Amino acid sequence: MEKMPLQVGLGLDAIAAPAATKSAVVAPGWRSALPVLSDDVVTLREIRPSDATSLFAMLTTDEVRRYMSPPPSDLRGFERFIDWAIAERAAGRYLCFAIVPAGYEVAIGILQVRQLDPSFTTAEWGIAIGSAFWGTGIFQASAQLVLDFVFDEIGVHRLEARAAVQNGRANGAARKLGAVPEGVLRRALRCRGQFHDQLMWSILDEDWRQARVEMRPMVH
Repeated sequence: MEKMPLQVGLGLDAIAAPAATKSAVVAPGWRSALPVLSDDVVTLREIRPSDATSLFAMLTTDEVRRYMSPPPSDLRGFERFIDWAIAERAAGRYLCFAIVPAGYEVAIGILQVRQLDPSFTTAEWGIAIGSAFWGTGIFQASAQLVLDFVFDEIGVHRLEARAAVQNGRANGAARKLGAVPEGVLRRALRCRGQFHDQLMWSILDEDWRQARVEMRPMVH
């Protein structure tokens, strides 16, 4: 995921959120506008120019940047990134959701998905969340909403992610979602002047559908 446009990684804590009823307000097509995805924990919506200020504050701290290449260095850089993200979505190559916790109005992170082939059947994803929200269940809730969307609505077959080998939070989060580690990419991430090995993770559409069944709460 460190190849993602904002250079984000899975450097986040993930604790399974309580099961919640999900909803989606679907636009005529995601290339026209991203749908709003929500449950009791979080709302995911299209990134907006007004998100630049909160994202700059949330995603430029030392904790968040530890295992990712540098994000934009100033507010204007985030504004340019948002303009680019919207244009790429309109071209059908990329999605960027703003992550808004229940009860909040501002974005505290982003979740990105980009195509790796022209058909969008293979894609890569990345997520970055402000460290104040690690361990709150927001990662798990956001990931479940987006994986449902990319597999069921976009038609992705294989979704890839990378995480630094030393990043225990990231790799634990991927494993909880049912992703499979496929191997080590030697010295694939350059961050703060050092090279890090990365784990390559993948999750297939059939993997996710099986994991979704296993995560379904028991009804008594």
